[in-house]
Formats: sequence, C-alpha cells, structure tokens
Amino acid sequence: MHDKTSNVTPPPTTVTRARSAVPRALKRYLSLDDFEATARRRLPKFIYGYISGGAETDAAVADNRRAFDEFGFVPRVLNDVSGRGQTTTLFGKTYASPFGIPPMGSAALCAYRGDEVLARAAAAMNVPMILSASSLIRLEDIRRENPAAWYQAYLAGDVSRIEPLVDRVAAAGYDTFVVTADVPVPPNRENNIRNGFRVPIDITPRVAWDTISHPHWLFGTWARTIVNYGMPHFENMDARRGPPVLAKNLMRNIGKRDQLAWKHVELIRKRWQGKLVVKGLIAPADARIARESGVDGVIVSNHGGRQLDYTLSSLRTLPEIAADAGGMTVMLDGGIRRGTDVLKALALGAQFVFIGRPFLYAAVVAGEPGVRRALTLLRAEVDRDMALLGIRSIGEMTSELVRRF
Repeated sequence: MHDKTSNVTPPPTTVTRARSAVPRALKRYLSLDDFEATARRRLPKFIYGYISGGAETDAAVADNRRAFDEFGFVPRVLNDVSGRGQTTTLFGKTYASPFGIPPMGSAALCAYRGDEVLARAAAAMNVPMILSASSLIRLEDIRRENPAAWYQAYLAGDVSRIEPLVDRVAAAGYDTFVVTADVPVPPNRENNIRNGFRVPIDITPRVAWDTISHPHWLFGTWARTIVNYGMPHFENMDARRGPPVLAKNLMRNIGKRDQLAWKHVELIRKRWQGKLVVKGLIAPADARIARESGVDGVIVSNHGGRQLDYTLSSLRTLPEIAADAGGMTVMLDGGIRRGTDVLKALALGAQFVFIGRPFLYAAVVAGEPGVRRALTLLRAEVDRDMALLGIRSIGEMTSELVRRF
C-alpha cells in the first residue's frame, strides 16, 4: 500500500532560497486563481474557452467547486506544529507535496512549449507531472526534461494500436502508465463551438481575427512554435507520430474509443511492467473492477467537468472508493484551487491530488517561472493550513478534522 508519510521537509538551504526568489512580475500573483485573469486576456477567446469550459451547462464544473465548499474544518489547538512536513510517498517515490500536475491536452498550443514548461517546473519542485496523449511534444523529449514524468493514454479499443504504444512508452523509460477511461465519445462542449474552437482547428475569419487581436499568444506561442519547431503534431496518441493540429483527418486517426473496455486494461496490465493507473472514474463499482484488474491506482475524476454534464464531483464518491481500495492507491482531481481543498481531499480518503487548469494558466502567464510560482503558492498554503489545523504531517490529516456544513 502506498501510504502518506510523516517525513518532515528539511529547512530550505541558502541555494534553495535563492532559486525560489519570486520574480518581480510574479509577486502580485497570490493564489492559483490570480493567474486566470491574465491568461484570459492573453489567450484568444477560442483557446481560453477550450481550457476553461466544460460540457453543456457546466453543471459538472460547478459541482467540483461546490463539493469542496460543503466541508469545513475542526482544527485542533495547542499542538506543537513546529517542524511540519508535507512530503508524501506515492508509488515508492517521495514527493515534496501531496499534489501534482495532471495530463492536459494541447498544453503547447496554449503556452509556448507548455508540456516542457510543466515538466521542468514539476521536476524542479519535486511533484509528479502526467504527460497527455494529446500533447504536441514527443513523450521521449518530455522524459528527458523530467525523468519522473508519467504518461497518460487515450486509447481506441484496438489491440494492434495499444500494444505498440505501450512498448513505445516503456522504451522511453516511463514507469507509470495512466489510462483515461471516461472519453468513449467526444463530449458536447457547446462553448467551444460558440467560441470557434474545432478539432481539428479551423481557421475561420472569426478565429483569424481572434488570433490577430491577441498578439501575445500569436507571436509568443503560435508563431514562435512554427518558426522554431514547425507545424505542431499530435505526437503521442500512438506508437507513431500523429497528424498535425490542422489535419482534416484528425478524428479518423483518433479511432473508436467507444470500444475500449476493461479487457484492454487487463491486456495492458500483462504487458506493462510499471505502475498502472486508471483515470476518470466516479463510480465505486468501477474502482472495485480496477482493483480486481490489477491496477495499482485510480484517479477519481469527472474530467474537470468536461465530459458528461451533471457528473458528480469526484469528492462526493471519494470516501466510498477509499474505504474499499484494498491497497490500491486512490488519487483525485477536479475543483482544487486552495491548500484547504488539498487537505479536505486527503481527509476524505485521497492519498494524492492533481490540479490542472491553474497550472496551465500559470504557464501562459510566465512559462516555467509562472508554474513554479503557482506550485510554491499552493505548497505554502498547505503548510500554513496544516499549522492552523494542528498537524505536523500529511498522515495526520484524517476525517476527524472535517465536517459537512
């Protein structure tokens, strides 16, 4: 079992303090939410809407936040909370904090070299980062930037495509393979249509004007990418390079994901020697099947509210899944924006959490320094909140410290 640990983070050295000095331009960003406003101004509307929006009415997006708001704390006082530490052990590796960066598709379309930026920042701050199958930078290149990165797959139910991909990921040196389970068909993201976002990208007059009127993104991300690396391709969907982002045959290349089933997870389990994680489940019954299929861990998630609208927040079924995990590592994403959210999730049974959109916004704002600033802010919040709750280690964050309002 992959338990939370009570390891104590050592005091920062002079070198660490020097490296963590906050650039002047980033000092005004005081929380994760602060990055979004700047990113919204800099990004074309169709790109910002792609990141921020959910499916249909955004009800699932809203429930991700509402679920956290329904819990409050019962702090303990007059405990010695000096020497606090938030280090956490996950799959045998000790990380500096109990949170990491999840897979985010097309990150390099949103921020210049977005996947590299996220990978380097995660490595520098010693937290996990998961590379998306729909990324635009080769998985081999990301592995060189961050030897601890994980890989996440979007799979068609086609053994002839699955097996070569698994072998490619293994050959690149990855040790954790994540199967996303909640994308059998494309979702109904009406906001994308209204904003002009299409897959593949369609350069309509509206999109062209949207792009031209946002020069920071046009020259700092798109043109810079084209000049330095050529037209972006989907690099990691399969064992071979995928189509360019403007390809008309993109959807045909994706294949029939509605055929993906548990038998394919079991096939991967037999072929993959590292840790195997299933992401995107909400139902406790599915978590039990994952455990029975030999999966090492699950990420309880409603895909950020971007798939089936009105899907419950991951926090709502987390306690039941955690109670029946049977040694399987239980992780969570969706709606986390504060250190208090991280600790609520841990109290309700998660062993680790992932936060997506805010870190991508931070990459848009200031590249790697922006992401490191965001990670530092969240780490500081967790540290402060632990002291105020009366605990010294992540392992002490139990359900006794939370109550439903």
